[in-house]
Amino acid sequence: MKNLNIAFYTDAYLPGVDGVVTSILTFKDELEKRGHKVYIFASTDSKNKKKYGRKDVFLYTGLKFQPYPQYNVALFPYNSVIKLNELNIDLIHAQTPMVMGFAGLMASKLLNKPLISSFHTLITNKPIVDAYYPKNKHLKRFATSSVLRYTKFFYNRCDRVIAPSESINKMLRRYGISRVETIPNAIDLSRFNTHVSGSRMRKSLGIKPRQKMVLYLGRLSREKKIEVLFKAARILMAKDRNLVLVVGGTGPAENHYKSLARKFGIMERTMFMGFVGRKELPRLYAAADVFCLPSTFETQGVVLLEAMATGKPVVGADYLAISEMVVNGKNGEKFKPGDYTDCAKKIEKVLNNTGHYKHEAVRTASEFSKEKVTDRLLDVYYSVL
Repeated sequence: MKNLNIAFYTDAYLPGVDGVVTSILTFKDELEKRGHKVYIFASTDSKNKKKYGRKDVFLYTGLKFQPYPQYNVALFPYNSVIKLNELNIDLIHAQTPMVMGFAGLMASKLLNKPLISSFHTLITNKPIVDAYYPKNKHLKRFATSSVLRYTKFFYNRCDRVIAPSESINKMLRRYGISRVETIPNAIDLSRFNTHVSGSRMRKSLGIKPRQKMVLYLGRLSREKKIEVLFKAARILMAKDRNLVLVVGGTGPAENHYKSLARKFGIMERTMFMGFVGRKELPRLYAAADVFCLPSTFETQGVVLLEAMATGKPVVGADYLAISEMVVNGKNGEKFKPGDYTDCAKKIEKVLNNTGHYKHEAVRTASEFSKEKVTDRLLDVYYSVL
């Protein structure tokens, strides 16, 4: 089969390091190893345009999205169609339905090229609605219904829609969206594996060998439900003086969660690392004893897989994609969503026998290797062509 010229359209890109950016960079790397060419069209600000723009990365400046300051809304990305024509693009893969995604949709129609779109974010999830939509109940209801209508409009104009998990696939079909296929986001097992050592990371964090490290890594935003983990940590810290909590990542609710940590009396044994660079990520997972994700917002949860790949058991909310990924007693434990007491019990259970979960955690992660998942993605690309 011929090598392809592929255009990724995204509103999320470096220096941000979230699940969408990780997915884009992982697929780009593997596709190009196989001889394909991937060009990225993304939103940015003027400062990062110079830093991250390259001959295969085209960045469009815009305004800061105030609820999420790390994201930008590109103002004029629609002339990208000219660049696509010059690059002889075979297909467009939108990673968002929003501004850059819509630019990709317009380009696909103008150039008569196939459009594939991945569904990454639950933009009508209740925590998102409560945190970022208008506070007035009538405006909130109108905004929610408008976003749902637009979501259906956008994805039903794609040649194929990619859901990262079966639960999201079913949800999209309930919305009335067709041509949906399940292809998870991939992980790079050459970076995340059991050979990575976390000893230096633990030392740099000041964590002693006898101490037990619980890790959260991701955006610090209200829909991630990090307060559930904090309340669980308060219970566990009262029982075990050697327990420490490490929180990696930044986000719009960072100050809110720091205030909560102080309010709950756990700040003394909680470390907020801030932004964690790509090179540090594997070592941070390796340094932990258990990884916890209390979110009810995950379409897949790549961070869970990265933690498992380093041999770490995971504890997550029994909801949507996490329910599919975590198997009780095997690679980790699930707790009732929002139930901090149950969360504490499951973290304690895992910490008391971390070695029991290692083999199944690694085996689970191996099923999501970038090699295996890219095979499935290419099947979709060639089928629409």
